[in-house]
Amino acid sequence: MPLIHYLATAVIFVCSLLGSGATTAASSPTHALAMHGSPKYAADFEHFQYADPNAKKGGTLRLAAVSSSGFDSLNPYIIKGVSAAGLTLLGRNYLYDSLTTQADDEPFTQYGLIAEQIEMPADRSWVTFYINPKARFQDGKAITAEDVLFSFELLTTQGHPLYATYYHDVIQSEALDELTVKFSFRNGENKELPLIMGQLPILPKHYWQGREFNKSSLEIPVGSGPYSISEVDPGRAIVYQRNPDYWGKDIAVNKGRYNFDTIRYDYYRDNNVALEALKSNEFDLRIENTSKTWHTAYTGPQFDSGQIIKAEIEHQNPTGMQGFVFNIRQPYFSDPLVRRALSYAFDFEWTNKQLFYGAYSRTTSYFSNSELASSGLPSREELAILEPFREQLPAELFTKAYQVPTTNGDGNIRNNLRQAQRLLKQAGWTIKNNQLTNDRSGETMTFEIMLIAPEFERIVLPFKKNLERLGIEAAIRVVDTQQYVNRINSFDFDMIVGTFGQSNSPGNEQRDFWHSSEADRPGSRNRIGIKNPVIDELIKLVINAPDREALIHRTRALDRVLLWGHYVIPQYHTRKYRVAYWDKFSRPAINPKFALGLDNWWFKGASAAAQQKQK
Repeated sequence: MPLIHYLATAVIFVCSLLGSGATTAASSPTHALAMHGSPKYAADFEHFQYADPNAKKGGTLRLAAVSSSGFDSLNPYIIKGVSAAGLTLLGRNYLYDSLTTQADDEPFTQYGLIAEQIEMPADRSWVTFYINPKARFQDGKAITAEDVLFSFELLTTQGHPLYATYYHDVIQSEALDELTVKFSFRNGENKELPLIMGQLPILPKHYWQGREFNKSSLEIPVGSGPYSISEVDPGRAIVYQRNPDYWGKDIAVNKGRYNFDTIRYDYYRDNNVALEALKSNEFDLRIENTSKTWHTAYTGPQFDSGQIIKAEIEHQNPTGMQGFVFNIRQPYFSDPLVRRALSYAFDFEWTNKQLFYGAYSRTTSYFSNSELASSGLPSREELAILEPFREQLPAELFTKAYQVPTTNGDGNIRNNLRQAQRLLKQAGWTIKNNQLTNDRSGETMTFEIMLIAPEFERIVLPFKKNLERLGIEAAIRVVDTQQYVNRINSFDFDMIVGTFGQSNSPGNEQRDFWHSSEADRPGSRNRIGIKNPVIDELIKLVINAPDREALIHRTRALDRVLLWGHYVIPQYHTRKYRVAYWDKFSRPAINPKFALGLDNWWFKGASAAAQQKQK
C-alpha cells in the first residue's frame, strides 16, 4: 500500500504510512503506473486537476507542532531520535524527492518525478526507472543511478526497520547506465512492489558517504526536494525555504504546488496554548483532532468576523483503525477471551454523546470508510479464502457478523459488564475482594494505559472507571514524546491508544502491521505482537492479489481475522478534516479526494508584504 503521510509521528501530527502497486500491459516505458487499471492522467498532462498552475508564489506559511519534548533529529529515516515537523519517515516530504510521486485523486497511481519514465513487464517481476537528466540535488550535483542504489542499500540496512520489511521481495538492484536503475523481484506476485519502489526517497551518496546515518543529528543535510532547511532552533522551531532553482518546479506533477516561499513550524508543548496562539495570529492554520475543542474552543471575535475560517473538508480516505491497543506480549492480554471481555468496558455511545458532541462514528473495521471493510457474514468469495484455515480460526467468524459491544448511551452498562464477567470467568478470572483475580495464580489484574496526549485522559477515564467495576486496576500514565517513542519502539507498554492507517490499496505495509516476523523487531508497527500463521498467509494473499476484485475479497478476509482476534478495542473515526485558518489563503476549486492538499494552497496576496498586511 502507498506510504502516504497520515502517518503517526512523534511530533504529534498523527500520520499514517500508506502504500500501493502498478499495472501496465507490456514492457515499454511509461510516465505512470496505476495499481489497477490505467492512470487517470495521460502522458502529456500539464498538471493535476486539484492544483492550479496559476497559483501565486510567496509568503511565509506558519504552522504549529505540538510536542512535549520538541525534536532532536533531522533524519526521519532511522529509528533513533524524534524527527522535526515537515520530515516524514516515508512518502513525500519537503526535503527529498522520490523516484515517483502519488496522485491525490486516485487510489494509488505513481507518476514520474526523479524518474521521468518507468518500465515494467506484464508479470511485474522487475521495474526500471529512467532518471530525468535534469534531476539535481540542492547543491547542484546530478542525481544518478548510483545515488538510487546507495539510497536503497542504506535505508534497508541502516534505516528504520520498516524499509527492510517494505522492500522484502527485492532480490537485485542494478545500474544499467548512469541514469537507469533496475530492481528485480522474488517473483511477480507482489503486485504493488513496482509502484512502491518509486516511493524510495533518494539521498545523495556524496553527502551521506562517510557520515553516521543511523545516528540522530541536527546537521542540515543536502536534499533534492522543493524546500531546503534554512533555520533550526533545536526543539523550538524549524524553517524550510523554497528553492527557486528547484530542478522539478516546472514538471507536470509539481505545477501549481509548493507555493509558499517559506514554511515555518513553531513548537508548542500544549494543544491549548497552540490554539490560543492561532487566535493571536501567531500561526496561520491548524487541523483539530479533538471534537470537544472544535465545538467549544474555536470561538471569539476572530471567528465571528470571519478573520479565522472554520472548515470541515470531506475526504475519501480509509479511516483505518484507532483503538485501545493491547500488547499481547503481556501475559494478561495473551488470551483473546480477556481482550474481548475488556471491550465491554468501553462505552462509545455515552462517550460520543457526552464528550464528542456526536461527531464520530464507531469503527468496526480495520479498513473503515472503504470498500475493503468486511461486514455482515462472510461472502462466498471470502469463505473460499478462509475455509482452508477453519480449524485455526474462531468458529464464530464463519457464523456470526462481527459486532462491537454497544450501549444506549445513558451511562448504564451493567449488561455489558455482566457479559464481560462471563467471558473473564471462562478465561479463569473471578472477582475476589473487589479485585479481578486469576483462579490459578492468585494474581490480580493491574495494567497501565500509556498516553502521549494529555487531552486523551478525559476519554480514557470513563473506560478506567468501568474497568474498576470489573475489579481491574488500570493506571493512566502520560509521558513525553521522547519517552513515548522509545517505549513504543521497544514494546514497553501494556496498552496504548494507537492508530493503524490504511490506504485504498493495502499491500506490503501489512507485513509491518501484523506479520509474525515483525512481532519482535524493535521499531516495527506490529506493536500488538501478533504471531498468527493464518494472518501471515492472508497478508501474502493481499500482497499477491492479481486484480482489484481479488484484493477486496482478500482484504475483507484479513479484516475479519483481525477483528475476531480482538487485538484492539475499536474506537471511532470521522470522515472530515477539521481545519481552522486565517482568511489569507486561496485554494484550487477542486479538492483532492485523498488528501487535504495544503501543498496546493497559496496566499491571496502572493507576497510576504501582502501577507503581513493581513495580520
